[in-house]
Amino acid sequence: MSDTITLLPDHVIGFPPLEHALKQPDGLLAIGGNLEVDTLVMAYRQGIFPWFNEGDPILWWSPSPRMVLKPGELYLSRSLRKLLRKSIYQITCDHDFPAVIAACARIRRDSEGTWITDKMIDAYTALHDAGHAHSIEVWKEGRLVGGLYGVAQGRIFFAESMFSRESNTSKIAMTALSEQLLAWQFELIDCQVYSDHLDSLGARLMPRSIFADYLGRYCSQAPSCANWKQEWQWNGLQ
Repeated sequence: MSDTITLLPDHVIGFPPLEHALKQPDGLLAIGGNLEVDTLVMAYRQGIFPWFNEGDPILWWSPSPRMVLKPGELYLSRSLRKLLRKSIYQITCDHDFPAVIAACARIRRDSEGTWITDKMIDAYTALHDAGHAHSIEVWKEGRLVGGLYGVAQGRIFFAESMFSRESNTSKIAMTALSEQLLAWQFELIDCQVYSDHLDSLGARLMPRSIFADYLGRYCSQAPSCANWKQEWQWNGLQ
């Protein structure tokens, strides 16, 4: 652990070792740099992600321990199982990434601050256009009522944010993602930091060193899907 924070140049050629991250605030590793596609890909593959408020410099984080979920191990309550079997909702993948990230940003601005800034929206939309970021959409009668987005590298998915416009629709999106990633032989869903909500869904804490080992093993392994939108198959609980 280091007591100082690395200042990144505008042209980022590398990040400091994860062990240099601060304990307080937990996981702060570096400041500055850019949000170009190559920089973000390099960061995620090392277990680093950007998080900062409007008007702040870009802040890069790698907290320890890390909150993670194994695909297929999401806890489903009896009421959620019942809701999923009613087939009220249609779940799609990569049909409207801009609408999903915009909805997530709106929810965060209303309840948790403004960390999904216009700069972040532009950066993750570029990641999506490059094939690295993906969205799960939950529809009801043609209306987008829930969803999530995140970043995929090899057989690891880094969940970023979710939203609900109706009760449980973000959980439906997470369920669909978890089950589809299991079918695609993904190894891990990164949920970043602990929350009671994630804990109730079956996510667990993992030491950063073990998490980094997972990334080293699986980020470079090709998943069994080549095109998320075309190969999406999850249609609900049977």
